[in-house]
Amino acid sequence: MKVPTHILLAFTAVVFVAALIWWNLSDPKVTVKASEPGMDNREGKTAGLDELINIGEFFKRFFTSESSFTETWPRFRGSNFDNIKKPGIKLIDKFDPDGPKILWSVEFGEGHAGPSVYKGLVYVLDYDEELKADMLRCFNLKDGTELWRRWYNVNIKRNHGMSRTVPAVTEKYILTIGPRSHVMCMDRETGDLLWGLDIEKKYGTQIPFWYTGQCPLIDDGKAIIATGGKSLMIGVDCQTGEILWETPNTNKLKMSHSSIMPWELNGTKMYVYSAVGGVVGIAADGPDEGKILWESLKWGCSVVAPSPVCMPDGKLFLTAGYGAGSMMFQVSEESGKFNIEKLYEYKPKNGLACEQQTPIYYEGMLFGILPKDAGKLRNQFICVDPEDCRKVVWSSGKTNRFGLGPFMIADGKFFILNDDGTLSIAKTGKTEFVLLDQIKLFDGHDAWAPLAIADGYLLLRDANKMICMDIRG
Repeated sequence: MKVPTHILLAFTAVVFVAALIWWNLSDPKVTVKASEPGMDNREGKTAGLDELINIGEFFKRFFTSESSFTETWPRFRGSNFDNIKKPGIKLIDKFDPDGPKILWSVEFGEGHAGPSVYKGLVYVLDYDEELKADMLRCFNLKDGTELWRRWYNVNIKRNHGMSRTVPAVTEKYILTIGPRSHVMCMDRETGDLLWGLDIEKKYGTQIPFWYTGQCPLIDDGKAIIATGGKSLMIGVDCQTGEILWETPNTNKLKMSHSSIMPWELNGTKMYVYSAVGGVVGIAADGPDEGKILWESLKWGCSVVAPSPVCMPDGKLFLTAGYGAGSMMFQVSEESGKFNIEKLYEYKPKNGLACEQQTPIYYEGMLFGILPKDAGKLRNQFICVDPEDCRKVVWSSGKTNRFGLGPFMIADGKFFILNDDGTLSIAKTGKTEFVLLDQIKLFDGHDAWAPLAIADGYLLLRDANKMICMDIRG
């Protein structure tokens, strides 16, 4: 029997609508979308700006703790923003033959958020998928006991991890930025919420691929945040939440995964930010605080994770992944006016470039891990002279490749973590790579979170677990 056309069309429409409703209510692991760098075929969309989010709404204290520890690693890249732990406690050169001294471990939701440490307390952002909660968790450095947590409900779906940022901690404050750019500021001693700010909603910020990667900055009691959207950067009073200044976003730069780096050049303090679409220097104090000192749109990458490397002579090194490569700039000042000049640029196979981690500037040299598209030197740890980063001084060799893992300098040695949970110790030096020892710590994956160290205790993690390791010599 022939079905009338109007009935057939009506049936088809009903089936289409039913399929569309099912599609929106489900969470398919494979979606049809435009190809974007790094998207891992899992739905990353959120509930939208009309979602009601009460930032920092919940708090639970489990235990109290007193500590005799004194050292801090209070933010992304440590006290001096250079990823270098200054000499103090003597650290190991080799691992114990009986195995690593792992003191404690803790399971997390999938992510790459590194810890900060303040006088025996460890602060880490985590996302609980069961509770649908973005939370700050506080642990005892000595034994891993969870002391308290503060959280709020927000809808986040896995997109190659969720939490990615390192809290900023001072004697008075803790500052966090969650996956969807929700900012929490808390009293450090009590965990009490001081204020919250929804950057996405207030400034129309376009959240980057894989959620927010920018680590927050506290400077002189002010929260400094690169918002993108309606304003490029803002300064907020940490005690009250009052917005003290906003930088106009004339060139419509967007938020990247990169973090703000403080820099002092010729006596002028500034904040340097590698945004999507350009790089900018913003006055950090005085009557011009919050105003743009210099800006360049020649750095126009669509995905930026490493932060700027600011050197004492005014050189500024920028790098990004997905084939972008690197640029070297020279920032100069004359009669109070600043100028930025591009010195050279190149692709990853032609010099130092990094996918995720920020290179280290140490004793006049730059050190970093090359990305997978760097040719024969891919994923090797290399050293270059900033005068010309296209000339490799030394590399770790084809038997020592480190994926996208983090690295730091502590006690005059490199500590380098591979993607799979292998930790290496190497000598620092300008002439060659000398591996001292390495050990497989855990059967991990995507061990990309920044390292932290305090009082001889090294904190490191993969996508789902963080461990604390005693590396005192």
